[in-house]
Amino acid sequence: MTPLPLIGEFLFRATLTVGAPQPVGATRTGDLRIVPVTGGRIEGPALTGEILPGTAADWLRVDPDGTAHMDVRLTVKSAEGHHIFMHYSGIRTAAPEVLARLNAGEAVDPAEYYFRTAIRFETGAAPLAWLNRILAIGIGQRPPSGPTYDVYAVK
Repeated sequence: MTPLPLIGEFLFRATLTVGAPQPVGATRTGDLRIVPVTGGRIEGPALTGEILPGTAADWLRVDPDGTAHMDVRLTVKSAEGHHIFMHYSGIRTAAPEVLARLNAGEAVDPAEYYFRTAIRFETGAAPLAWLNRILAIGIGQRPPSGPTYDVYAVK
């Protein structure tokens, strides 16, 4: 049986700004940190808007080997004024020396680490209802300024 192709369509780039992590500490599922998302932008051919502060955070769990598991919830306000709930989970991992450089705030080539997310959307805005019916994938990078994702709809 021939595998079906994986086809993606670029939707937008999301650039987030984040605040200081709020450490919860070692839990049964890893070291938990709540990282407030203080704002950001999404810009692309399918959607443009702003990430609203005060309604966004990452419940980040970090394994002993440094692998980070994201659980992010954002509210996006489109350029047309529509609100969209964006929720994603993901993984960021690399060799220990690469993670040390990322954690020190250094600029690290995204080719040196794995950073992927699975994204779902919810909105009541009729012009954006198509978002309710897709699964998207984010290819992430972590520059010193904050997380950035290129987001693709899986066709």
